[in-house]
Amino acid sequence: MVNATYVGSNDDFAPKLMAGGGVYDLITPSIDTTKLMIDLDFVEPLDTAKIVNWAKIYPKFLALDGIQKDGAYYGMPYVWGAIAFMYRDDAFATPPSSIADLWNPDLAGKVSLWDDKSSIYVAARLNGDMDIYNLSDEQIAAAQAKLVEQKPLIRKYWATAGELVDLYKAGEVVISNTWAGYQSALLAAEGIKVTEFIPTEGAEGWMDSWMVVKGTPNAECAYKFLNMQLSELGQCGVANINGYSVTNPEAAKNCMSPDEFTALHQDDPAYLDSLMAWQPLGERFEAYTNAWNAVKAQ
Repeated sequence: MVNATYVGSNDDFAPKLMAGGGVYDLITPSIDTTKLMIDLDFVEPLDTAKIVNWAKIYPKFLALDGIQKDGAYYGMPYVWGAIAFMYRDDAFATPPSSIADLWNPDLAGKVSLWDDKSSIYVAARLNGDMDIYNLSDEQIAAAQAKLVEQKPLIRKYWATAGELVDLYKAGEVVISNTWAGYQSALLAAEGIKVTEFIPTEGAEGWMDSWMVVKGTPNAECAYKFLNMQLSELGQCGVANINGYSVTNPEAAKNCMSPDEFTALHQDDPAYLDSLMAWQPLGERFEAYTNAWNAVKAQ
């Protein structure tokens, strides 16, 4: 049996683990948050010998610093993708191509952004500050100001996939950022035509990992779950439902058509290099988070 608790963003993991005690056995933070979980001593090293398909994970993901420490792995990579942008086809005569389109005053009340500190990354790129994970205080303040400037155009900051899908279905939102492949597929199933795009200012990339919460009394079940997630059943399940790329290409090849395999960049993990892959913010985490919370509070 799996009892799931959902988070709206990676920023929710630390508070939940601080408050939850022994409630959680496994968590799935992104690569910008895994290091924080390790440093806060919330998770334990993995016994990779117990994970059958470990050696089949793309070497690119196993090489990432954010899931390991002192020679031990703490995270099992399982899905990855882009934070793309998306628009409703029937709302644009000329397709948008820039982050600036989310600041277009003609779209007042029709814009949405993810309720996440990554909105600072979006605004920073619009300002021309492209080293988005190493912003100075002045650059963070400029991104904050740009987001405050945008607020009159915002219909709602979306927190969950379903919330954004509902906003598009109702015609309340026509442009936003999105978890690439997921919300667009849900909308397509509802007959709503949307298009994803990578703006001229670039897009972020992400990779999620399973981590075992320190001291879990259910370690045996946790490892059974990890093995399922990295198997064909788990990898193809998340790809087919969420539209995400997965980390075990052998499993993916067994359940995807050649077109699907290519569309999800399973034959080209270097695609992640073309994205601004999320990075740990370290001691700057609080500065980014405070700036985003200040935007919402205004």
